[in-house]
Amino acid sequence: MADNHTQAVEKGGGSFAPLAQPVFAVLWVATVLGNIGSFMRDVASSWMVTELSASPAAVSLIQTAATLPIFLLAIPAGVLSDILDRRRFLIAVQILLAGVSGTLLWLSRTNALTVEYLVALTFVGGIGGALMGPTWQSIVPELVPRKDLKNAVALNSLGINVARAVGPAAGGLLLASFGAAMAYGADVLSYVFVIAALLWWKRPPAVESGLSEQFFGAFRAGLRYAKASRELHVVLLRAAVFFLFASSVWALLPLVSRRMLGGTAGFYGVMLGAVGAGAILGALLLPRMRRRLDADGLVLTASLLSAAVMGGLALAPPQWVAVLLMLVLGMGWIIALTTLNGVAQAVLPNWVRGRGLAIYLMVFNGAMAGGSLCWGLVAQEIGVPSTLLAGAVGLLAVGCVFHRVKLPTGEADLQASNHWPEPMLTEPVAHDRGPVLVQIEYRIAKRDIPAFLFAMRHVAQERRRDGAYAWGVAEHTGEPERVVEWFMVESWAEHLRQHRRVSKADADMQGEALRYHQGPDKPVVHHFLALDLKDSRPPGQHAAGATP
Repeated sequence: MADNHTQAVEKGGGSFAPLAQPVFAVLWVATVLGNIGSFMRDVASSWMVTELSASPAAVSLIQTAATLPIFLLAIPAGVLSDILDRRRFLIAVQILLAGVSGTLLWLSRTNALTVEYLVALTFVGGIGGALMGPTWQSIVPELVPRKDLKNAVALNSLGINVARAVGPAAGGLLLASFGAAMAYGADVLSYVFVIAALLWWKRPPAVESGLSEQFFGAFRAGLRYAKASRELHVVLLRAAVFFLFASSVWALLPLVSRRMLGGTAGFYGVMLGAVGAGAILGALLLPRMRRRLDADGLVLTASLLSAAVMGGLALAPPQWVAVLLMLVLGMGWIIALTTLNGVAQAVLPNWVRGRGLAIYLMVFNGAMAGGSLCWGLVAQEIGVPSTLLAGAVGLLAVGCVFHRVKLPTGEADLQASNHWPEPMLTEPVAHDRGPVLVQIEYRIAKRDIPAFLFAMRHVAQERRRDGAYAWGVAEHTGEPERVVEWFMVESWAEHLRQHRRVSKADADMQGEALRYHQGPDKPVVHHFLALDLKDSRPPGQHAAGATP
């Protein structure tokens, strides 16, 4: 893996260049097979609920049950992704998901399947998806050179939509011909291929540094990073508004197929397959579109295409027209997914990638879950066609309004700079000791202080992202040109991790502030460790065993 990154150059390869990496290619194929099985399971469950209940709210509840766990568990899943062995973690999750599909297989074979069982098992499957999502995405930078990262993200989206093209159609065919049990059985078999590929991957063991994060500390560090990263905030906002309105078509699609268009289970599978086929076409066109449009233009295009499809479906068109509309929906969907996911990947450093992507997935699935439930309730009141029109108008409106909130370019170099010197110690410090106060003393000319403070705004954001829970800057009352930056870190180990988290882009930002420092020497850095008052004793009293 390291050799790949060493040999990377600035210019990326072609769209399919990541497949030249054997491990990426094997895992990509296995993932496609696994997703085909998952789509077979999903189409069977979505159709079975329409047979078990005629309520739009019950139908949309399946979508909510699938996505709500990802909203609830995404951040803990991201923490586990960053602190556990990702390969072993993925294998355990695949076993859990195989158990879910095996249970659905048994219930359908014994005619014991109910709406309650479907919702409950879909929820458990959603838990597996929540645990798996951040980890699958986090391993991508381990498998390809940095220059091919965006193409690898696009190929992952392409793989999902190849599965979307094949899985629902095959699932609908199996469902119509042999019943739901066969579709669930095919999903169980697909997990065998995924587990085999993960067992074949010999992931290099992590280098033990003595600074491994524990769950709750890693959880807090991830939240601190997300809170301080303005670039991530923009990605999350744009994703939330898009998927909140776009979720209406996914929540109501089974009812559109069955009630509005008079389709069978096979036709529903064809509609979902058309979405996948459109996504494949969109993925192939995406590199050419990127040369003409930036990320904001791509998301706006996706909003326009999706809204047009929702408006067209609201008119209850002939079935062949609906299939064509699904092709367009697939194009819009993969444009939005790939663009937003690619930007999220590009703005996250490796040390917090799993947690950052988990937060992105939480927002994505939270918007899908909440939107699906709300659109289902709205459809129960005003009908499916009117709800689709409302969703289309809303998506058009937010697409145009939020186009002005520009997505980050994601071109910053996030590789560790390792330019901070190791702290000077007179004796070893326990890793769990803290909190730690760090002071950096600058000499700034009075006239340069406003410009220095402006530069320090970016430094403050970086300090908080990398581990500081408090930050400030102050001037000496007797020497106005003596300026001290200070920040607090919760433990000595966390401060040592902070040293390793500073990226080359962060080093450049710090360099902008250092331009205003005067004098031949570098700024003076002080480290202070908190003392515990419990260790105090009256004057003259010595500790047990001490010599007076």
